[in-house]
Amino acid sequence: MRRSVQAPGRCPVRSNGMVVTGLVIATDIEVVKAAFAAFAARDLQAVLALSRPDIELTALTGAHAGRTDPYRGHDGMRQYFRDVAAVWEELRLTPREFREEGDLILVTGKVSAHSRSRTVTGWIWQLRNGKVTFVRVYASAADAIAALESGEL
Repeated sequence: MRRSVQAPGRCPVRSNGMVVTGLVIATDIEVVKAAFAAFAARDLQAVLALSRPDIELTALTGAHAGRTDPYRGHDGMRQYFRDVAAVWEELRLTPREFREEGDLILVTGKVSAHSRSRTVTGWIWQLRNGKVTFVRVYASAADAIAALESGEL
């Protein structure tokens, strides 16, 4: 589905529900790709611009940081970025395949973390009105695919 996406650092002007300036038209998959690029660049402001205020992120970083709950809202995203800096010497995400299934997007790829080992992983993303509202990171691509296909997120 094509969406109007706010370019990071620019505020759209809306008139009768229509965006009239400062926007790029993008599919939900393109929004997810932009979010991955923002995460890779450690660009918190771009991540926040692409995310709804009620975003929820469940990531393995949280467990390594001693968290039991997901990161919630923009404050949660700020904490996630602090935790990434504290937990990982290096954290590299390499999304490879994107699959849209209803209002969810399954992403599989590779992650390289502190140990420098590469592990196959998977992500499930959900967007609402062109903004990221939910992300869950899985320990393997198979786990992400199974979660998507079973509906057990």
